[in-house]
Amino acid sequence: MPATEEDLLPHYPFSDRGDRLAPELRDLQRRCPVARVRTNAGGEAWLVTGYELAQHVLRERKFARSALAGPDGPTQDAPILAPELLDAMGCLQRAGLRDEVLKALGRAQPYLPADWVAQVTREGLDAMVEAGSPGDLQHHFAEWVAARCMCRTLGLPFEDRHWLAERADLDLTMKTPSNEELARNWEELRLYMHQHLSDRPAEPRGLLDRLADLNDRRRGLDETQLSNIAALLFVTSYEDFASFLGVAAVHLLQYPKVMDGLRARPDTMPQCVEELLRHGVVLGNAIPRFVTQDDKLGEVPVKEGDLILLSLDAVNYDPDAFSHPDGFDPARSPNPHLRFGYGRHHCPGAHLVRRQSETAFTTLLEHLPGVRLAVPAGEVPWVPDRMAIMPAAVPVTW
Repeated sequence: MPATEEDLLPHYPFSDRGDRLAPELRDLQRRCPVARVRTNAGGEAWLVTGYELAQHVLRERKFARSALAGPDGPTQDAPILAPELLDAMGCLQRAGLRDEVLKALGRAQPYLPADWVAQVTREGLDAMVEAGSPGDLQHHFAEWVAARCMCRTLGLPFEDRHWLAERADLDLTMKTPSNEELARNWEELRLYMHQHLSDRPAEPRGLLDRLADLNDRRRGLDETQLSNIAALLFVTSYEDFASFLGVAAVHLLQYPKVMDGLRARPDTMPQCVEELLRHGVVLGNAIPRFVTQDDKLGEVPVKEGDLILLSLDAVNYDPDAFSHPDGFDPARSPNPHLRFGYGRHHCPGAHLVRRQSETAFTTLLEHLPGVRLAVPAGEVPWVPDRMAIMPAAVPVTW
């Protein structure tokens, strides 16, 4: 029997690597910036790789995050285990808790003073040096800094980081042995958060305690919803931050002259971080949206209920939006990347990632002035099937 058009759809995602954009994404961006693909869940979706088209989807309310995401709706990977996991910020807003999250993760970041972040970064690097060369920046820098920052912000005990990270890792694995295992893993996380909040002291330990205290007064969320959102805040914030720091380290370490320039002019680190955010490939899957009414996306008709996937990695390499997009330019200006979304769909953790990455990378370059990759960049190993792309290790010497 000859293959049908549906059988020949490309299977998305295309790559596990964070050091380069998948060739398939480049090809689709050039030929067909809105392309039909097959997802890990076995369904079909429209994959968007063009910059202006992605802005359009993020701007228009007819492309919604959760409006049609029912139990029988199209999915990208694993099934959604609870509605509040797909629209956490919307749930927090309706419960009167969103501002508290934005205050903790916003520009002020009261839980993460720069000198504290620099100190914990040095502690992780010192542990790596003590263990001997070659070291692993993914473990002693990316995951260490992300865990310290997020446990402190959320008010979780740092000694539980390995248990928490193992479950966060499984939750963001795109190909799990079964949906039942995924559900069991999430329930363990949810119950942990429920117990943590039930045992909270009078003085809040961090953001999660403050949310629980506010919710006691406002009763906007039930206990299951609150513990689900608490688990989601850890999983997404820790995993996304550890992913970016690891991917960015691999990119930065390929440019010794850029590192020398940053040591001489640490005030240029913020601009370099913006280029690392654009240039790094960190999305193992894509940003989902659902079509709420029949429309056209570019020249492509889309129907109510269709799943749209935005590859923000590809979008950030669009030559129509960025000159010489393949090049790494730490002084690029303007740099209107869409790493954190666009317009009203903007990641609430953007300020945290920017500021703490600036501090962490400045500290890395000052503390280990001779740091360099211990293997060619093409030999850095990558964890397979990850929603947030992650190096398995970043081997370095100093």
